[in-house]
Amino acid sequence: MPIPDRWVKAASDAGLGALFLAAIAIQVFALAWSWGGASWVPGALAAVVVCGLALARRRERTWTAVAGLAVAALTVLIGLLPASHLPAEPGPAMALGLAVLVGSAVRTLAPVRAGAIASAGLLVIAAQLTAGPGSAVPAIAAAAWLAGLTAGLALRLHDGRTRAAADRVRRAERLELARELHDIVAHHLTGMLIQSQAAQVVARRNPEKVSESLSEIEAAGSDAMVAMRRVVELLRDTDDTAPAAPEPEGLRALVQRFGKQCENVRLSIPDDESDWPPEVTSTVYRIVQEALTNVLRHAPHARSVEVTVGRDTEGVTVEVVDDAPPSTTRPHHRGGYGLIGMRERVETLGGSLSAGPLPAGTGWSVRTTLPIPTRGPR
Repeated sequence: MPIPDRWVKAASDAGLGALFLAAIAIQVFALAWSWGGASWVPGALAAVVVCGLALARRRERTWTAVAGLAVAALTVLIGLLPASHLPAEPGPAMALGLAVLVGSAVRTLAPVRAGAIASAGLLVIAAQLTAGPGSAVPAIAAAAWLAGLTAGLALRLHDGRTRAAADRVRRAERLELARELHDIVAHHLTGMLIQSQAAQVVARRNPEKVSESLSEIEAAGSDAMVAMRRVVELLRDTDDTAPAAPEPEGLRALVQRFGKQCENVRLSIPDDESDWPPEVTSTVYRIVQEALTNVLRHAPHARSVEVTVGRDTEGVTVEVVDDAPPSTTRPHHRGGYGLIGMRERVETLGGSLSAGPLPAGTGWSVRTTLPIPTRGPR
């Protein structure tokens, strides 16, 4: 399974903390060796504060950056005092912490705030250059600021592209759902029309059975309302069109088309699809379609693909498994943006979707469970 984001963040913060500690230790050693005495204490304390703010940046991006820049500016001002006998510029450890704070702000904050924080960082560097001309420390701080700004801008651009891609997927999914809503309404209304016509015939021949026919029409209308409500809920939240009618032919045709590009593909489906709601059937189709598309894109060396659709007491289970070797399995890309819309759709229907590598790197699996709503009393 993919590594959870919180673990990745924890690991990155741990690595960054170790880097901060190493930078502070080097700074303390350099000051103690060159300036002597306790000259390293103020700079070390200021560096610890700024680096601590950098590690806590995710809780409050703006104020951690402002506080870090304020500590750096105060350190410069204290160093300028004739009686301080301290270095007139922040050390490399503080510059590293400021670079992280500036880069984080540029990446996530609104343009005005991000620009203000980046400009404030530049002013602090200018003050360092004034206070310590000819020193290498301001040059290190300037390089760290530029690196943080560049990294923040690059990540901001990447995040924007990622959000745009996800938004495009959601819009496409909502358009697909709108088409399915039309098909679902047509499907149910056609059935109700046929039942009402049959009820007229029954009324002429066997009037005592009219109530039974009316009950069937009522049940069909209730099913239509439930189906439309579920699809409308999906629309409020997200190049083949998924079939709205609960028929297995569409899924078989989809797998058959895929089989032209991957010879060893097997499909297993139950025989009771006729009682599945249309929105469940169409979602099953779309999940299989997206999973097979990902196999073609990211696992071209897969020797076999198994598509299994099952029905149990919990609902409908869909699993698509390929045996692509580990060298062709890319956990960060195999899911694709298409599964983002699928996961939202499945969760809105009350189901769950998981995608990830199989044990021992023997392939990749996409597994989904969709509940079948039960009819209430009529």
